[in-house]
Amino acid sequence: MEFFRIHRTIPFMRHALILNIISLITFLAAVFFIATRGFHLSIEFTGGTVMEVHYAQTAPVTDIRTAIDALGYKDFQVQNFGTSQDVMIRLPVRTDQDTSAQSRSVLSALQAQHADVQLRRVEFVGPQVGQELLHNGLMALLFVVVGIMVYLAIRFEWKLAASCAIANLHDVVIILGFFAFFQWEFSLSVLAGVLAVLGYSVNESVVVMDRIRENFRKQRKASVREIINASITQNISRTVITHGSTQMMVLSMFFFGGPTLHNFSLALTIGIWFGIYSSVFVAAALAMWMGIKREDLLVKHVKKEGADVELG
Repeated sequence: MEFFRIHRTIPFMRHALILNIISLITFLAAVFFIATRGFHLSIEFTGGTVMEVHYAQTAPVTDIRTAIDALGYKDFQVQNFGTSQDVMIRLPVRTDQDTSAQSRSVLSALQAQHADVQLRRVEFVGPQVGQELLHNGLMALLFVVVGIMVYLAIRFEWKLAASCAIANLHDVVIILGFFAFFQWEFSLSVLAGVLAVLGYSVNESVVVMDRIRENFRKQRKASVREIINASITQNISRTVITHGSTQMMVLSMFFFGGPTLHNFSLALTIGIWFGIYSSVFVAAALAMWMGIKREDLLVKHVKKEGADVELG
């Protein structure tokens, strides 16, 4: 399916060197901010108080957030739990209040707004539970990265595989760098967004590399730069359709999903745009710098009993 077809090849690789230098600087800056500033971890990772409250009617989530914000809390979470009448509230640890005092003060503020609110449950989540969640999340990220690298190694010749792997690492590190630099809250939903971006980015890179490999086998007289430019140009319509429709869905979550989905959709938005960029100006350009050539992608012939046999 194509909305349009570009008949003139766009010279994407003309500015590949400059853009790759910018990418390297951005990547190193992201690593620097991750190492020096760290992440602003949510209470899912640091621990805190969990409250479950019930309303007779649909819970006024906006009013709840306003009431808790008036108590001086900054890093808290409010979301519907099970039904529209039940709400789960996560509060960060306070040195001057224990769990019981926190729940009483919050419940009083909520009852001042709506007298029908009922406290159903109060729990304290210790930091050790949060550390376990963080460890498990990082292990999940590691396994996904390893799985993607194994897949790329099987699917492509090593130069194309290495280019894809570096491009995907580039996307993830830059997303994490944004969260470290701006100190946006890093929660489990953000980690899920990073994992989603990994799969999304590798899909775009694989499509571009597949077209490059195909064109190397078809266009026997074209140069490496011409083949890469033609391959990316041929995928433009698909890129616009795929990324445009995905971005519309993500933007709807960003603007209408509320604070719960805000950082999740923010991570996806950064990942979508950098995924497009890295597939063209990182993965494809790196393959060119590594010296990819037609001979690397052709099937090899060996003689066996006087006949030519093709080996894939």
